[in-house]
Amino acid sequence: MQKTHATVVEGMTCGNCALTISKLLEKKGATNISANAASGDVSFSLPEAQEVDVIYDMIDDMGYHVVREGDDATTEEHTHHDYSTRYLIICAVFTIPLLLHMFISWHWLHNPYVQLALSTPVYAIGMWVFGKSALRSLQHRLPNMDVLIVLGASAAYFYSIIGLVVYTDRAHDYLFFETAASIITLVMLGNWLEHQTVKSTTVAIDALVKLQPQHARIIMTDSVGKETILDVESKYVRAGDVVMVNHGDSVPVDGEIIYGEGQIDEHMITGESVPVRKMMGDAVVGGTLVVDGNIKVRATTVGNSSVLSNIIRMVREAQGTKPPLQKLADKISAIFVPAVAGIALLTIIVNYFFLHHSFAEAMMRAIAVMVISCPCAMGLATPAAVAVGLGRAARNGMLIKGGDTLERLKTIRQIVFDKTGTLTTGKLQVDEFVFDNNIINEADFKSVVASIENHSSHPIAKSVSSQWKNEKQTAFADVKEVKGKGMEARDEQGNLWQLGSEKWLNKDAAKAGYDLYLCKNNQYAGALRITDALRADAVDTINQLKKMGFKTILLSGDKKEKCERIASQLGIDVVYAEHSPEMKQTKLDELLAKAPTAMVGDGINDAPALAKATVGISLSESTQIAIQSANVILSNNQLSTLPKAIRLGIYTDQTIKQNLFWAFLYNIVAIPVAAMGMLKPTYGAGIMALSDVVLIINSLRLGIRKISD
Repeated sequence: MQKTHATVVEGMTCGNCALTISKLLEKKGATNISANAASGDVSFSLPEAQEVDVIYDMIDDMGYHVVREGDDATTEEHTHHDYSTRYLIICAVFTIPLLLHMFISWHWLHNPYVQLALSTPVYAIGMWVFGKSALRSLQHRLPNMDVLIVLGASAAYFYSIIGLVVYTDRAHDYLFFETAASIITLVMLGNWLEHQTVKSTTVAIDALVKLQPQHARIIMTDSVGKETILDVESKYVRAGDVVMVNHGDSVPVDGEIIYGEGQIDEHMITGESVPVRKMMGDAVVGGTLVVDGNIKVRATTVGNSSVLSNIIRMVREAQGTKPPLQKLADKISAIFVPAVAGIALLTIIVNYFFLHHSFAEAMMRAIAVMVISCPCAMGLATPAAVAVGLGRAARNGMLIKGGDTLERLKTIRQIVFDKTGTLTTGKLQVDEFVFDNNIINEADFKSVVASIENHSSHPIAKSVSSQWKNEKQTAFADVKEVKGKGMEARDEQGNLWQLGSEKWLNKDAAKAGYDLYLCKNNQYAGALRITDALRADAVDTINQLKKMGFKTILLSGDKKEKCERIASQLGIDVVYAEHSPEMKQTKLDELLAKAPTAMVGDGINDAPALAKATVGISLSESTQIAIQSANVILSNNQLSTLPKAIRLGIYTDQTIKQNLFWAFLYNIVAIPVAAMGMLKPTYGAGIMALSDVVLIINSLRLGIRKISD
């Protein structure tokens, strides 16, 4: 029998941390493991007979802190990242002069003792930052990237010191101080960037939490029926309590309207662009906005069971279930680390016992193997290409969060789009209108409708009056609002005009399907269909994506007929309409099971799907929660940038593979040559530098490669 455990692990703030903890849990027999570096949440299942505290103690032993029941979580971070910015700046200050000596002929930069003085603080910080993690990972037989860093940096540093002490007359042949410093500084820079990216993802959840109304007005009724209104924090509202929500307020809880009616903006939940008329008996969702009207709501769902709380939970789960970036160096570390150590040991044995070299010479050759095999080239292969790719993306209106996103973009096979605000502008307009020529002509129809809507503050009314603002104005003797239905007006000739909902004014099934109806003296005069306009580049973008071989899918909370009409205009392959956030996430799970899937969305209701997708994509004018949940933001707010982003991901992956080929080729050739003593340290340093230059030049090609169609 399995039991599920959930806790918070302080200090688990990067993908490498989450990966190490996941490996430990897997080794101890845990299943259903989820380690979310963004929030620190860890969950897993264990057999009921197994003591979870033993595993928690092991996690603590690795330098993290498990928050057990009754503990107070703190903001303390894992030592691996404490003062990361300060350490990075210090290391960079000392490393830059060391690297400059390779290009500048200043005499003091070439002094071995100056290089020793510059590299020692960097090495000390590197051992403090990476050494403890490497030691603990080895103790638990889970070697990670930090082991490679310590191995390479230590070999270069001590090789240089031995050369300086033992071979004083030709010390320059043995100086690798700049290699030791650059390994530490470059990896520290990569970790710092990853840490900043991970921290930013928690902003998505913070933004959602802020959407939960903080206060509610509870209506208390005494024994004689007298009502008293108490302003309390929303967390104190209980199921069955009645709350008052006025015009302009956010609904504090999920519930049912027991008095009044109003227009509710539910865009954050359903994605529907038009506010919905809610009446007695209708359900409302906490966090939605009353744009017109006053209502009393009986709370039905409060606390962690509310719709908004469920969205927050789904975003957390989606972030946690997405596997952390497992860099190539991590994948091969279990083989590469012992392999290099074994080759170095074999080098000592062969050179000392069989080739009869002195122990000092055999030791120097062994250290040369470790210097040559340092992960510098492999460590540079991915970040060099990613840095150029991210820069290219920024120049072309794409903000891409992390190199792993670029790598995942090339795997995409199908693309899911939200409708409102993504394929459309989110701005309401008159899409279509019809009128009865026997009652009214087109000019008078527009004039009457626009003039009536000028007297309403409803979002639809504002959009219609704005679009037809240049039409001739009709004078009315009286205009009034009919609550929950629409507007009534009487002109100077005594004609009664009514403009409102289908439910109120349309009695003819043949004329169904419009949003507003106009009647003159209780006779049908015409109707309007309101929609939000398609983005100007939507058609071309969908066409390009289909030419590139992608399956296009529309997934929206809006009404079926509206979604199908939009899909038909754009040529989208599949339509899923009227989906709630939970339904969207379930549908995305189904799609992800078939193929890697990108999700393009802009709203709060899209946030869980954006976080769960292989790649989440948002536009720059989207809600903040959508932007924070997405991996790619089209910063120029142009949908047409999407095909470019995907091509850039494909080209970046090609560049990384080319870089890795050169990096591995260097190690495959250089290690055995160094082991045989045929590669002098001076030549080794030159070849090492040349391999880095080759990788950089190849990466820079990505900056000029054509990515448009």
